[in-house]
Amino acid sequence: MKVSKEINDLVNAYCRLRDRQHAVYSKCAKRHDLTANELFVLDILWFAPEGCTQTEICERLSSNKQTIAAIITRFRKKGYIVYEEVLEDRRNKRIRLTEAGKAYAGAVIPPAADAENLAMAELGLENLTKLVDLTTRLTESMEKQFNEIKIQGEQQ
Repeated sequence: MKVSKEINDLVNAYCRLRDRQHAVYSKCAKRHDLTANELFVLDILWFAPEGCTQTEICERLSSNKQTIAAIITRFRKKGYIVYEEVLEDRRNKRIRLTEAGKAYAGAVIPPAADAENLAMAELGLENLTKLVDLTTRLTESMEKQFNEIKIQGEQQ
């Protein structure tokens, strides 16, 4: 299906904004000698005091296991995280922040989360609700459309 030039221009404008948003996170991460992915993993661990598994982090970030494993390994070497056995499933390990990890993350994540919340609050509750709704709809539509892309040589 062919889309209009107007739609294409808006898609490009949206992509530029999405890239700027990602750059905001990257810049914040860089100030703490982190990558954006490391910042996101630290954020997940900060807001999960009971810990979480590597699989849960991968799913949340839509990232592959190798990337998350490398980040977890770096954090473990720095003494920021520990592994704990999951009694229900001994194959999985729960990842938690250590006291050193909590101290480090405490200087990074709360100020970033506050800035994110304040930026969104400036939109107002009604607009923020619309933003979340529209972003949800866009994400679901993108997942559907991208899943329907036929790979060259793939059987119909």
